[in-house]
Amino acid sequence: MRRLVVGSPVHQKPEVLRQFLNGLYQMDVEGLEVDHVFVDDNEDPASSALLAEFARVLPRVLVVPVDAPQPYVCDDVTHRWNEGLIWRVAAFKDAIIDHVLEKGHDGLFLADSDLVLHPLTLRHLAGLGCDVVSEVFWTRWTPDAPELPQVWTQDVYDLVPKGRGEELTPQEAQRRLELVLGQLRTPGLYEVGGLGACTMISRHALEVGARFAEIPNLSFWGEDRHFCVRAAAMGLQLHADTNLPPLHLYRSEDLSRVPGFAAASGLRLDALECALGSVVHA
Repeated sequence: MRRLVVGSPVHQKPEVLRQFLNGLYQMDVEGLEVDHVFVDDNEDPASSALLAEFARVLPRVLVVPVDAPQPYVCDDVTHRWNEGLIWRVAAFKDAIIDHVLEKGHDGLFLADSDLVLHPLTLRHLAGLGCDVVSEVFWTRWTPDAPELPQVWTQDVYDLVPKGRGEELTPQEAQRRLELVLGQLRTPGLYEVGGLGACTMISRHALEVGARFAEIPNLSFWGEDRHFCVRAAAMGLQLHADTNLPPLHLYRSEDLSRVPGFAAASGLRLDALECALGSVVHA
C-alpha cells in the first residue's frame, strides 16, 4: 500500500475552504494510506475552525498553526501576491516536504486550498508513476481574460513553445498557442515546462532535492517557477495530466459552479457537513 501525504498551506476564506475540504473528505483512497498536513496560516478564525473540525472526522490529519498570519488580498479581480508572501508559502511547502521525508511516505500531493478535486484524483495521479505531475485546471486570471491552464511551456508563464532566440510572427505564435491549449483540453498526459498548485511529487523527486526555496540567481517570479527550474536541472520530467480537471474557486462568483462540478464528478455537496454533524452528535 502506497503511503501519501496530502499537503496544503491554508490561508483561505471559510466558504471556499469548506468546498476544498469536502472534496478531500470524499477522495477515493482505495489502495492508498493517506495522511493530511495543513499549515494553518488563516486570518479568519472560521477557517481555522474548519481545519480543526476536518481533523476530527478523518484519521491522520495534522494541522500546524502559524503565528502572525500575513495579510493576503484576494478580490473579485485577481489574487495579489508579493515577494514576502511567496517565499513564506515556499517555506511552508518545504516544511511539508521535510515531514514527508522524515516520516517515510512514498509521495506528496500538494494542492491549493481553492480547488475542488475530483474524487479519483489521488488514485489516478499516484498510478501514473511520474516523478512530478500536475492535474490541469483552467482559470480566468482576470475577469475579461480567456480561460488558461496553470501549467506552461517555458520560462515564467509562456504557453508558446519556441527555440532560444527564435523569432515568431504573430500568426505563428497564435498557431502554436492554439496547439498547446488544444492539447491541454484533450484528456491525456503531456510533458510541460512548468506547473503547480495541484501536484503529485514522488519520494524519489523529494529525495534528490525537489524543493520550493528560492534559487538566488534566478529572477523568475513565484515559488513554483523555482521548483520547476530546480526539478528540471535535476533531470526530473514535469508532466501535466488532463483527465480529471479540478474546479478552481478563484473568485467568489466561482462558488456558483460547485453544484455542476459536483454532479459531474460524483461529489456530494453535504458529505462533510453530514460527517461533522455525526461527530457532534456521537
